[in-house]
Amino acid sequence: MKKVLVTVVALGAGLTLSLPGALARPHAGTTTQAVPGITSRAITIGGTFPFSGPVSSYAPIEAGMQTYFKYVNARRGPDGKRGIYGRGIIFKTYDDAYNPAQAVQLHNKLVLQDKVFAIVGTLGTENNLAIRPMLNQRKVPQILVSTGASYWGLQYKQFPWTSGWQTDYIAEGRIYARWLRANRPNGRIAVLYQNDDYGKDYLRGLKQGLGARRSMIVSELGYEVTDTSYASQIARQKATSATTWILFTTAGTPTVRALGTARQLAWRPEQIVLNSVAATDGVMAAAARTVGQEFLNGTISTGYLKNNTNPKYARHPAIKAYRNIMSKYGPKNIDIRNSFYYYGVAKGHDFVKLMYLAGKNPTRASLMAATAKMDWVNPYALPGVRVKTTKTDRFPIDQGKVVRYNNGTWSEISPLYKGR
Repeated sequence: MKKVLVTVVALGAGLTLSLPGALARPHAGTTTQAVPGITSRAITIGGTFPFSGPVSSYAPIEAGMQTYFKYVNARRGPDGKRGIYGRGIIFKTYDDAYNPAQAVQLHNKLVLQDKVFAIVGTLGTENNLAIRPMLNQRKVPQILVSTGASYWGLQYKQFPWTSGWQTDYIAEGRIYARWLRANRPNGRIAVLYQNDDYGKDYLRGLKQGLGARRSMIVSELGYEVTDTSYASQIARQKATSATTWILFTTAGTPTVRALGTARQLAWRPEQIVLNSVAATDGVMAAAARTVGQEFLNGTISTGYLKNNTNPKYARHPAIKAYRNIMSKYGPKNIDIRNSFYYYGVAKGHDFVKLMYLAGKNPTRASLMAATAKMDWVNPYALPGVRVKTTKTDRFPIDQGKVVRYNNGTWSEISPLYKGR
């Protein structure tokens, strides 16, 4: 989407090593202990992602993670061995098409047939909620989930085998509220949100952050994932004369459709706010083709990771390392400007950190214990962001900055806000 065991300098230097790589294609090896997914040569983990369906634009997240793991399997780490303590990472993934029922079936396969050590990075709030009871009952780690729902940090006592990663949606909603109160104090706010736990978390955070100024919200309307048009909702919101329009939508089609509908209805509020999940360079490029660049300029969002396309970071060691990793180990003919690849690499980095923290002979329990004592800087995160958890604070990243979009680039315009 963060001193560290693997510094950015070491990360970049590791790319220049000769890579004969015995672990470039890890195999099962011999079992060293009765821990599913762990052998003397490999760590097998799994997850599901929407390679097809309404939000398939998120698919590059998995590719970014896979690419980072290939890099780790080839380089020599702080222990002098390739992989993690000499074990290569095998990442088994399946297409759940953003369907919770399908996600449950596939995670049963990952656990019972593929016998993975842990579930890492599975995408989507509803999908992760659907698989959480089963994984917790079987005591299978469900970590670094690709969703900022607040459940993962708030309900760790009920579900101790589940852990989040990115800034949660409630915290992000509070950050928007804080900025709007300071910069648009007389604004009239209309909110279009996805009518599920994902969208409602954002709305909850916005309201909490507005506090006594909650009356600034003059319209809050939801849409279903299966909807093919939001024209009715957006027409009603235009009629409120709202000056600020907040979209708590998912990336890809929903966001582009909403913006396109507003353009067709000749509605351009003074301020558009787009949640961080959807505010990616790929989505904005697609939206620009639909509504035009001028319509999008001035849109604000939040960020906790460096913008890998912003000229400000062009020479930053982490961005250079990201480009080198993607060029050497990533899929052919990809657009490395796509921030979902970058997000996947950043998440892969923290999984590797957790595995070192889990020990030379990791167990599922030691991995979960590690998720409660994260404390490092992720080189791919914005300056000042720290990945940190404790036994009572299970929100690894709870900071972010407000960013503004202009002519294809997101730029930071606020200090670092703490959402919790």
